[in-house]
Amino acid sequence: MRLLILGTGSMATNHARHFAAIDGVTLTGAVDVLDSRVEAFCAGHSIPRGFTSLDEAIAWGEFDAVANVTPDSEHHPTTMKLLRAGKHVFCEKPLATNHADAEAMTAIADQLGLVAMVNLSYRNVPEIQKARDIVLSGQLGGVKHVEASYLQSWLVGLHWGDWRTEDRWLWRLSESHGSKGVLGDVGIHILDFASYGAASEIDRVFCRLKTFHKSDGDRIGEYNLDANDSFTMSVEFGNGALGTVHASRWATGYANTLRLRLYGDKGGLEVQHGFDGSTLRLCAGEDVHTQTWRDVQVEPVPTNYERFVAAVAAGRTTEPSFATAARLQKVIDLGIHTETTRVEETA
Repeated sequence: MRLLILGTGSMATNHARHFAAIDGVTLTGAVDVLDSRVEAFCAGHSIPRGFTSLDEAIAWGEFDAVANVTPDSEHHPTTMKLLRAGKHVFCEKPLATNHADAEAMTAIADQLGLVAMVNLSYRNVPEIQKARDIVLSGQLGGVKHVEASYLQSWLVGLHWGDWRTEDRWLWRLSESHGSKGVLGDVGIHILDFASYGAASEIDRVFCRLKTFHKSDGDRIGEYNLDANDSFTMSVEFGNGALGTVHASRWATGYANTLRLRLYGDKGGLEVQHGFDGSTLRLCAGEDVHTQTWRDVQVEPVPTNYERFVAAVAAGRTTEPSFATAARLQKVIDLGIHTETTRVEETA
């Protein structure tokens, strides 16, 4: 498979490294609007061709698939061009900045029979895959209650740099720069973590968003600091379970930690994933009478990168798909809507 990398930011480096390590994949080109940046990226990853426009790369055409690592607002227009050019697409999350665009991207990919997948990267965590298997096996019985959280603290600590002085963080705090806040940024990750782990889609949504005061006039340079910093969401799943999903950039002490707790009428489980590793604990069977939790050992699983390459070889989209990301985007859009209406919405 000949792969083009579209966008050369920090995530593009991850894509280039992971794809280059897969047998049969050749990195043939890269695109960035800045010539100096694409030249450096190509040199760093031994990529033979660099382009400063997507149209130029499409006209060249010597690639089969694309890793779309552009900013969020560019996912829709660039992906639509690529699909119409007959290219398979592996897109960074979120698929689009609204549900309508995500649905349009899904529809044209289906119509053209192209492989269309999204890098919902926490599908790479073996513990969440095993958790889903446990739910589907019936070990927990009927799932009744779900708790999920995504905790970051880069507004508190300097572990990822100083957000007050770095554009790569400031744009995430500004709606006028395309940000939909923590809900739009990592919301799709924790919503997927919760619904995939619970093996059930989210049916109903009520969300509260909060933007905290961070600077004089809530502005730094050209950036209005008006995007949400925290969200809490009450959800109901298709399997009848009630749940809470929340995320914050103010979670002091947690650089990047996801948690999922599932409680059924026969057992419960807990997944935690962060930079310090991943754990899966289970309380089921006779252990429910003594509240005994046991660690569950897991095996490695294929990465999204490997799944995409296999899907292109097979000519058939697999998960995580555009359709899945579009459904999650609908939940995000409805969450934003309920902040205004204060009325629960059906997804």
